[in-house]
Amino acid sequence: MKSFCSLLLIAFALSAFSKDYTITSPDGQISVTVSVDAQVKWSAAVGKQAIFTNNSLSLDLGASVLGANPKVVSAKTSAVNELEQTVVAVKSKTIRNNYNQLVLKFKPDYSVSFRMFDNGIAYRFETSMKEEITVKSEEVSLNFAGDYGVLFPEEETLYSHYERLYLDKKLSELAAGKFCSLPTLVKADNNIKIGITEADLFDYPCLFMEATGKTAFKSKYPHVILKSDPKGDREIQHIQEADYIAKTSGTRTFPWRVFMISAEDARLVENQMVFLLSRECNLTETNWIKPGLVAWDWWNENNIYGVDFKAGLDTKTYKYYIDFASKNMIPYIILDEGWTKTTLNIKESNPTLDLQELIAYGKSKNVDIILWCLWNALDNDLNGTLDLYAKWGAKGIKVDFMARSEQYMVNFYERAAKACADRKLLIDFHGAFKPSGMARAYPNIINYEGVKGMENTKWSKDITPEHDVTLCFTRMLAGPMDFTPGAMINKNERDYAISFSNPMSLGTRCHQIAMYVCYDSPLQMLCDSPSNYYKETETTSFISKMPTVWDETKILDAKVGDYILTARQKGNDWYLGAMTDWTARSLKLDLSFLGEGTFEMEIMQDGANAEMSCNDYKRIVKQVTKADKLKIEMAKGGGWAAICKKI
Repeated sequence: MKSFCSLLLIAFALSAFSKDYTITSPDGQISVTVSVDAQVKWSAAVGKQAIFTNNSLSLDLGASVLGANPKVVSAKTSAVNELEQTVVAVKSKTIRNNYNQLVLKFKPDYSVSFRMFDNGIAYRFETSMKEEITVKSEEVSLNFAGDYGVLFPEEETLYSHYERLYLDKKLSELAAGKFCSLPTLVKADNNIKIGITEADLFDYPCLFMEATGKTAFKSKYPHVILKSDPKGDREIQHIQEADYIAKTSGTRTFPWRVFMISAEDARLVENQMVFLLSRECNLTETNWIKPGLVAWDWWNENNIYGVDFKAGLDTKTYKYYIDFASKNMIPYIILDEGWTKTTLNIKESNPTLDLQELIAYGKSKNVDIILWCLWNALDNDLNGTLDLYAKWGAKGIKVDFMARSEQYMVNFYERAAKACADRKLLIDFHGAFKPSGMARAYPNIINYEGVKGMENTKWSKDITPEHDVTLCFTRMLAGPMDFTPGAMINKNERDYAISFSNPMSLGTRCHQIAMYVCYDSPLQMLCDSPSNYYKETETTSFISKMPTVWDETKILDAKVGDYILTARQKGNDWYLGAMTDWTARSLKLDLSFLGEGTFEMEIMQDGANAEMSCNDYKRIVKQVTKADKLKIEMAKGGGWAAICKKI
């Protein structure tokens, strides 16, 4: 009855004689007013607080501009409230899909849809034209209702790996012309946060946002590349661009422009709008898609010790990795850059290793192998290469160094994902743009990088505890991220040193451990050397028990850029993780979310001397019930993690 009354009110607001159309979220807290005059514009408010004012939207097709001098044919509303099932449960097995929708149909043959959730707003264009269309540009204009704060992942070029630090600025402090990749997070008044990204991105370039020198953003896109020359094995130069961003079908939906909204930082992290707004699974069979932990060679540079052979890119070294993974029930290892004969000849292995022997050896130990390759080498013979990898018995690929997000590259992602799915291969995108919903259609897309992650510790001091925490509220809003945690050499600011071949992390050991709970990552790395993990058996035993997909996720406490406390359920058990920035913190943990009965809680917490010696931690095992309340103590740059197993 409530839904029926709500729709009656919406219908009343959509009078055919009005140029303003108002629609609200199901709970009535978020409202959008669409004004149709010389342009299509929209404004939004949370309660009585305005957050956007007169945002214009249009689609420039050259000969015509959709959204200019618009003529409304019809205005229709609908409401949906249902459960969606996930193939790869990044945050949860099921997701509530509850929204109100307004579809404004215009002459000639296009419409604009607004979809209102309790935790956000989305809109998109749809066209119904017979011929192919050329899109010169799409206007996404965002006029904020105040001089808000913003976490701005500033880019230097549109040819990007999406690996940026988040600059904490006021909108007015950003000079006109400065631009960022997505997601970006705007911090409005009264603690309202607005996460900006996109969803259902297919056959179209990625969206960037450009500062205007005012309290506003405007859209920016990479253009179609007409011609370029190779630069080395993985870059391009002498680029000739078209004056348009896409040539595409005239009958299609365009990407959703997504605005995640929350006055509670914890609820922001739980947002799953990107999944809900993206097209449904294209695969008929998905039971072969197995998320899990993976041992990784590149970060630690095959730096193993305590063995009677010289380590390198060879069969003996990788058997050592396989033995480590098998002993700890880790289902995958990656053979990263160096396993191929050359970086462009990816159909032959380095002569120092016997790939067929390694794959067979891995299978005998219940460990599968994922193979790294450059995207351009793969693109040169996509089907032939993947046929070969599947014949060899590889489980998937890690494809790298795309560093582009124009229409051709977005289409490469889909072609590669489909080709891998046809051969039951997983695919992990590195050197990549952010997730934009394609993994719902192709759930064999098991992870994305597109994040300034642990690899940067090999050459910089950028990966700080504050950066680590900030990612939960920024990059992770778009989808899972291959940050590659698990460093076993942990240092404070004073003792940290950059080392390419023997890298370390800033912050405590428990800060690293907590990432296995706090970060969404269906294919989650153990980045350090197996030799270091053998040396640190307590830590290794703990993180190797971690699932990588979850029945349910609850953010128990959080503050953007400062700290987060996450609880994840898998079966009857719960996994908890907390991270802080460079400020030591105490958090209260109420265990009322646990089910009935008694749980054995295995805790890894910062040791008494963790701020001086970041490797210091304490392991505690105790019994708890849902009636218990605990106090979590985290050192500067620290963390805390626990596994609650039902007895």
